[in-house]
Amino acid sequence: MATRSSLPRTVAAHAILITWTVIALFPVFVILINSFKSRRAIFAEPLALPTPATFDLVGYTTVLRQGDFLQYFQNSMVVTVASLFFVLLFGAMAAFALSEYRFRGNLLMGLYLALGIMIPIRLGTVAILDLMVSAGLVNTLAALILVYTAQGLPLAVFILSEFMRTVSDDLKNAGRIDGLSEYRIFFTLVLPLVRPAMATVAVFTMIPIWNDLWFPLILAPAETTKTITLGSQVFIGQFVTNWNAVLAALSLAILPVLILYLIFSRQLIRGITAGAVK
Repeated sequence: MATRSSLPRTVAAHAILITWTVIALFPVFVILINSFKSRRAIFAEPLALPTPATFDLVGYTTVLRQGDFLQYFQNSMVVTVASLFFVLLFGAMAAFALSEYRFRGNLLMGLYLALGIMIPIRLGTVAILDLMVSAGLVNTLAALILVYTAQGLPLAVFILSEFMRTVSDDLKNAGRIDGLSEYRIFFTLVLPLVRPAMATVAVFTMIPIWNDLWFPLILAPAETTKTITLGSQVFIGQFVTNWNAVLAALSLAILPVLILYLIFSRQLIRGITAGAVK
């Protein structure tokens, strides 16, 4: 329970979060309203709401008629959800081991994992492609899941290890006295207490995965494995771009991300504002 002195800081933290949310969602709002307008209205009045004179669904009809966008959506959902599951599972387990057990090389292991935050994984694109070719995983969703899991683990370990250090040692020792195994302690005692941190990691991990174009283009460009971001590129040409279709495709691609964000939003706010109520 927050003390009286901490309430102003809590209110300020929520106000800042809401302000930045509104600022971040404004481009999304612009994309949505323009997806329902004619091409001429998009360029003439990009910030105006659709009117009976400018309302046009040609973008959505083009998207649904050209290309298998339902398949693209399914591929993106499978890749994103599976990657999030493995990032949270393996990241939480590694963070628990680093924060709970003291062993030789503990600090070096933590620094090694943190290097993944500072060094972009795209620098190893050629090596990753060679590895996937050797493993026979090119044009498979498994290749994308493996890459995105490796990409998200460093940040997950870095954030979760800090939160897990705040979990009471008395609680964990009481579980050991009661005969609980380390796995039971991890899954039943520790994970429920770090759910806000895991939600924060999930939100910051899922958005780059969903919006990524680089690795789907390199590792899974086949029609059966295209993601929604890669599938949207068919409307962008070298000389002519179908802006109605592009905006409609982006609007449809935003919906699953918003749903996942709403699922994690309460825990995300608790994780971000955790320091404001101490």
